[in-house]
Amino acid sequence: MASVAYNAWLFDLDGTLIDVDPAHSRRVFDEIGDRLGREFTDEQVRALWHGFGGSRNAQLRQWGIDPEPFWELFHEIEDPIRRAEATYLYDDAERLLADLDGPVGVVTHSQPPLTEAVLDRLDIADWFDTVVCCGDDVGWKPDPNPVHRALDDLDASGGETVLVGDSPSDIGAAWNAGLDAAHVERFDPAERGHCVLADHRVDRLDGLQDLAGQARAADGGQTDR
Repeated sequence: MASVAYNAWLFDLDGTLIDVDPAHSRRVFDEIGDRLGREFTDEQVRALWHGFGGSRNAQLRQWGIDPEPFWELFHEIEDPIRRAEATYLYDDAERLLADLDGPVGVVTHSQPPLTEAVLDRLDIADWFDTVVCCGDDVGWKPDPNPVHRALDDLDASGGETVLVGDSPSDIGAAWNAGLDAAHVERFDPAERGHCVLADHRVDRLDGLQDLAGQARAADGGQTDR
């Protein structure tokens, strides 16, 4: 791992800092399947929920499903409170975030009602200096626009910031915005079907703590997060 000090950090949310009980995603897809008149296998649920197949819309089309009505049903069925109650914070994420001294932001594909409910439920909203939810107006990762918006909010530059995520779209968004990228692999790469390249690759977020420590030492400061 390269010796680099970062003064600002951006994180993807779902699959990176937090995740949900698999029973929740299974229930959501069962309800969608009932509406669409089809069934989803456990493997399909995991692949689409975690983005194993790359573009989720492309994956849906490969299965013969029109993405637009699928996502309309998804957002109708996915209740923010129910989602928040099924969500947990990764312990390694908590340890890394506690070690950071400097601006920290989130760039997520989760929509504002879901994001706000989850952050409130986990009582971690005040850990972040900005939260940018992707959308048609802002753009969707790997589009760099959501990342640029987060950088503007943090008053940070690409050269001093790293974006940490669990999917190729996170890495693409970081590189497209001129940032270094760190990939946390929460699953067996064989299940994903390929390895994800990044400037830093770890299987736990606390594997990035040396980068946080370097940045803190360079500033001569102490963390109070």
